[in-house]
Amino acid sequence: MKGCSKQAQDGMTLIEVLVAVLILGVGLLGAAMVQLNALKYTDSSRMTSQASFIAYDMLDRIRANSGADYTVTPPSSPNLNVARDQDLYDFKTNIISFGGATATGTVALHQRVYTITISWDDARAANTTNAAEARRSFVLTSRAAVDPPGATP
Repeated sequence: MKGCSKQAQDGMTLIEVLVAVLILGVGLLGAAMVQLNALKYTDSSRMTSQASFIAYDMLDRIRANSGADYTVTPPSSPNLNVARDQDLYDFKTNIISFGGATATGTVALHQRVYTITISWDDARAANTTNAAEARRSFVLTSRAAVDPPGATP
């Protein structure tokens, strides 16, 4: 038995090390992609939450000043003497500050039901350069006041 050559491996070969580094690299790249997607979708979720805060704030202002017509075009400058004008100005400036110059907001009234719509560009989360596909909207629909007794909607 002394004539048999004993070939023992004393460590890893260079090929084994390269394969291990390749597998580790692919795994780290995958983890980085998951992290980047998480950041994109977190930002998109934050934008939706901010739009809901702005819409609910506007609805609260409409309820507080129920006699005013909020379906008019927002003024271009603040007017502290008229609550409706100030509310619409704040609504417009809040939308622009959260969504940029392309963000829009509207207030519509149909059969005593208000619909507040806020739209903004969310191209980063949509993974597209097409502006139409990247638009996101938040729509809030609610009655501003209780119907008087005997009224039909």
